[in-house]
Amino acid sequence: MSIQNELLSIIQDVPNFPKEGIIFKDINPLLRNPVAMKKVIAAMSEFARELNVQHIVGIESRGFFFALPLALEMNIPFVAARKKGKLPGAILSESYSLEYGKDSIEIQTDALKKGERYLIVDDVIATGGTAKACSKIIQKSEAIVVGFSFLLEITFLQGRENLLEGNSKIPIQSLVNA
Repeated sequence: MSIQNELLSIIQDVPNFPKEGIIFKDINPLLRNPVAMKKVIAAMSEFARELNVQHIVGIESRGFFFALPLALEMNIPFVAARKKGKLPGAILSESYSLEYGKDSIEIQTDALKKGERYLIVDDVIATGGTAKACSKIIQKSEAIVVGFSFLLEITFLQGRENLLEGNSKIPIQSLVNA
């Protein structure tokens, strides 16, 4: 069984959550399955090694479930990208649009090293707004975004196209397309 098929058999669809018309992809069954989680981290690790990654950036909050184990597996630093106001000290911030307004993502400036290679990791790519904002922060610091890694891609929302806008050469890994 391919990893995509295995993950599709584990991740559960929850209709009409959090509101009518939405089909929520519940990854909690995956988080409770250590064998499958190890396969996910192994697949993400293989992708990251091919890109010669030096840092793993995890997007708050569910991206942390994948980014931190990935960083530990690779023995490289984990960098937290958090919602506005959650990080102390000097930060870089970037706003992005939501369907109902705006939000911001922040990274501590001392976590970003000029010229070093960063992989951005999150659980789901929907519209790509958060990951794109995270990428802009990294680029502001003159560090290099070498790729994106996601557990799941909701393809009809065209997040991949949004991320590739302006830089079509950045590789994007998604283990499951839905």
